[in-house]
Amino acid sequence: MLARFSVEEFEAAGLNADDRTLIEHMADQEVGHAIAITNMLGVDRAAKQCVYQYPFNTVKEAILFSQILTRWGEAGVYGFLNQLDSRPSAQILLQSITTEARQQMVFRQFQGLPAMPEWFETGIPQSYAWTLLSPYIQSCPPNNPRIEFTRFPLINITNQPYALDGQPGINSNYTLTEGAGRTLQFTWEPLNKTVGYDGLYKTQSVAGEPKFMAFISQLNVTYAPLQNVSDYSASAVVPNGTVFAGEVQSVGSLFVALTDSDPFLTPYSLPLIVNHTVAVGLYQLS
Repeated sequence: MLARFSVEEFEAAGLNADDRTLIEHMADQEVGHAIAITNMLGVDRAAKQCVYQYPFNTVKEAILFSQILTRWGEAGVYGFLNQLDSRPSAQILLQSITTEARQQMVFRQFQGLPAMPEWFETGIPQSYAWTLLSPYIQSCPPNNPRIEFTRFPLINITNQPYALDGQPGINSNYTLTEGAGRTLQFTWEPLNKTVGYDGLYKTQSVAGEPKFMAFISQLNVTYAPLQNVSDYSASAVVPNGTVFAGEVQSVGSLFVALTDSDPFLTPYSLPLIVNHTVAVGLYQLS
């Protein structure tokens, strides 16, 4: 990001020299995390660095994408951390991913969004994180191991608002959407679509026909019935759920999935949603 945009472009977006130093430091943190994971796996077994192509053309778009990227990055680790057999490895991953959680909040502050509207962070299955990350991989070394997680079809929310008008600050009451009660319009990719930089991956699912949109946020999974289903498109209304009294469920950048049923799930049993999942996406609101 720092190499792509000029000082003048950062200043125009409201980000000064101190902010740019923080961005550089966060990049250095990621290098440290990669070293830690390589050391755990072993140099000969660890995957080598891939090349990524990210979808932004301005500083504000780069900050927006970084906020989303760190969101599913941290959530993907939370989702499998307690499933690991190796508790020593889990401890090191915990101490790295809590750093990424701080990065995610910083990018929200850079966007001018509420810094941390949630009471709890969200964990998601590894296949969800892989689905959200994989479109941005441009190439990988040929000796890297194949990723065996399911690559679900992606959901595209066509009336998704983006927070590109906010001004950087410690906190804000910037209102991105009206929250619960809003009707989402969306499409999703078909099954067996060839995806990925090498053409070796296809969208997959073992679920039946989609009937619900699952809103996965904080400690809860809340379902909304699909409406106007037609040819890989549908709509759903954001549910008015709460975590506890005083805290609504749907805040910040949350995860959505199309499912064939509405099973009751806890944060620990959430991986059971995988066999009911048709497509995966991310929805932003404040």
